[in-house]
Amino acid sequence: MSFVNWVPSVLFILISSYVQSSSSSFTPADNYLIACGSSQNISFLGQIYVPDLTQSSFSLKDLQDSNIVKSNSTVPLPIHQSARIFTSISTYIFDIHKQGRHWIRLHFYPIPGHNLTSASFTIMTENFVLLNSSSFMSYDNSKFVSKEYSINVNSDTLLLNFIPSNNSIAFINAIEVVSIPDDLIPDQANVLSPSSLINGLTQLAFETVYRLNMGGPRLTPQNDTLGRIWENDEKYLHVNSSAANVSINPSLIKYPQTLTSEIAPNWVYATAQIMGDANVAGLNFNVTWVLPVDPDFAYFVHLHFCDIVSTSLNMLLFNIYINSDNAYVGLDLSSLTGNLDVPFYKDYVTNSTDESNTLTVSVGPELDTDDANAILNGLEVFKISNVARSLDGVSSVEDLVIFRKKSKKIGVVIEAVLGAGLGVVLLGLCCCWLMGRGSKKTEKLKPSWLPLPLYGNSVTMTNSTMTASCISLASCNLGRMFSFQEILEATNKFDESLLLGVGGFGRVYKGAMEDGTLVAIKRGNPRSEQGFVEFRTEIEMLSKLRHHHLVSLIGYCDEKSEMILIYEFMANGPLRSHLYGSDLQSLSWKKRLEICIGAARGLHYLHTDASQSVIHRDVMTTNILLDENFVAKVADFGLSKAGPALDQTHVITAVKGSFGYLDPEYFRRQQLTEKSDVYSFGVVLMEVLCARPALNPVLPRDQVNIAEWALTWQKKGCLDQIMDGNLVGKVNSSSLKKYGEIAEKCLAEYGVDRPSMGDVLWNLEYALQLEETSLLLVEPENSSMNHIQGIGLGPPEQFDNSMSMIDGEGSRADKEHEDTVKDAVFSQMLQSRGR
Repeated sequence: MSFVNWVPSVLFILISSYVQSSSSSFTPADNYLIACGSSQNISFLGQIYVPDLTQSSFSLKDLQDSNIVKSNSTVPLPIHQSARIFTSISTYIFDIHKQGRHWIRLHFYPIPGHNLTSASFTIMTENFVLLNSSSFMSYDNSKFVSKEYSINVNSDTLLLNFIPSNNSIAFINAIEVVSIPDDLIPDQANVLSPSSLINGLTQLAFETVYRLNMGGPRLTPQNDTLGRIWENDEKYLHVNSSAANVSINPSLIKYPQTLTSEIAPNWVYATAQIMGDANVAGLNFNVTWVLPVDPDFAYFVHLHFCDIVSTSLNMLLFNIYINSDNAYVGLDLSSLTGNLDVPFYKDYVTNSTDESNTLTVSVGPELDTDDANAILNGLEVFKISNVARSLDGVSSVEDLVIFRKKSKKIGVVIEAVLGAGLGVVLLGLCCCWLMGRGSKKTEKLKPSWLPLPLYGNSVTMTNSTMTASCISLASCNLGRMFSFQEILEATNKFDESLLLGVGGFGRVYKGAMEDGTLVAIKRGNPRSEQGFVEFRTEIEMLSKLRHHHLVSLIGYCDEKSEMILIYEFMANGPLRSHLYGSDLQSLSWKKRLEICIGAARGLHYLHTDASQSVIHRDVMTTNILLDENFVAKVADFGLSKAGPALDQTHVITAVKGSFGYLDPEYFRRQQLTEKSDVYSFGVVLMEVLCARPALNPVLPRDQVNIAEWALTWQKKGCLDQIMDGNLVGKVNSSSLKKYGEIAEKCLAEYGVDRPSMGDVLWNLEYALQLEETSLLLVEPENSSMNHIQGIGLGPPEQFDNSMSMIDGEGSRADKEHEDTVKDAVFSQMLQSRGR
């Protein structure tokens, strides 16, 4: 069977003209499509939405407390032409003809002229919180929001409650409540990290976070019998060139008897992403998608496969990775399906995530295969409700109702919810009081993180194993071991007001030891992917490393199944918070250079001056911390590895790190060197200059990855066009040019072409000297360290700095001016004071 590369225009014609052959026999027993506040039917994506006061099978409680607004101008979609506004608690009541799993889709658009962007409200069913105190302050008048939930309805009615926050309102433009097949979400699935099997998924609520059609166009309800929308995947690709689009005619898809088009339409299985550089000899890499998610929840990951590329059976053999876990090793689609072009899917549950708050999905070839390739046709990611039965925050339905001021306008329906909730809460409080009398332990009403009820005893078993392993730490002389009671006292029992941040390992709190010393206390999260190995690595590394630009480890605690690390307190927090995402004062260009130099010194020490070279493996702006004087110190050594031995060029190891910062060569070959840190540091340099995240999937495709985007501008000599707006007009052009040159060299595709960290440090110091000297001298045009010659002090030989900036056409005045600059710059560089 042959396949063709994706050509958007051709497939668009195909989609427009082709009538889906595999029509489904599924007919939803409940199919409510509601245009809220509308006075007439609305047609949208081939479906008819009816006004919210015309059907007899659902009703709106407390109608007198609502009003209608309509748009007098152009709106993004027809269903946004009107909205219903609620001034007090109001409820839509839907008659359910067949119990089971249903879609609940909510559409919001703050119609201009009605101040809806400031609305703050909560939406919940009888059992689940869907939205908690949500608002649209961050959206302009051109933005709309659609939310899709999947809930198992076990009664004859479904209540959808809208609860305005104090002194606010709630609103909604359109609602969909539609039956779906119960087996769309299985009751059982495999859990990754720790590996186990969970049951009870059917009783939980899900929120659709991503639904992607790999390698194909956007699909609408006109192409999907369950009314789903499938987005194109390309903006989530980690490396655009790593994937190639393929497609076949959808009519060629052969559904097996055990799988119907309700799982996914044939449009999804007829297109795919495969390896862009497949069949390149000796080159093994993964195709990876990076998906921002809320790290406080677990996720149900639904992967769709169909071998539309092979010409015979058993040719395609590849692996699946979710985050850093091996989800499936050696997947052979044809052996599982018995034929080509046959759909297949896999389900997983994974906890989240890393410090970038992302979930990653990768497919890559099995090593030593003759025809290296991998494929993914579709991907769905669903957020799973937590122990509070919430999809937004940690407050349950009972919490939100019982602590809200009672109102006579709530009505019989809400009073029923209130009564049930009150009984549950009072029972819970009684149990807590009885347990408290028999124990002197002080427990928080809400834990710092919510353990999932999905794992049965797996978490307990994991913690028991961890505790047994941790016993050996005390005998290893790896630093001071603190008691858990000391940690509780230092953090006021992990008071949330002392929370400094949340990372891949866990939460970080500000603490004060008994002698008044301020510390940062990192408490391991049992749901984190980083566990005892990273915990011990951090202790072992930092107990042997001491440097002014490395964060010092003070001690650790491993009591009561806890993994806690205690560091020196860094008053100004991570570098990233001073670049974007906060209201902190912007850093000057000079200060940014000094911070980069400090971090480079720390990394240079790791690579060369430690007793054995160390590769950090997770260099990023959140792992560069600033003390009270803005001195930079490198932190977080949980992923660090000892460097290669003298007779080796690299370390072979599984790929770990943070997407957006990962060395592409390490990512492809699993060969780790010090140059991998250099690449990551190059990303940091661009992040420092541009004040934006390393990865931002919401941007246009060519801007998602800062390394690729910034390099494009650097090669055009226009780096000043993308710098942080706070720096415009405040940066010496020569300093910026030198900074751009070294960042570009750090981001070279191959490690052999990158400078050492010592070279990087030398050049950054020179860029700082150029910036300082510009305050005293008129800035010379086109000055660059690469053009200065004849100086005894200079960079290593592999950095070619022999070119003269004075060519035959330069004037004598220019030469004299630049001689003056050289003398001034190097006289400063030879000063004995440190930086």
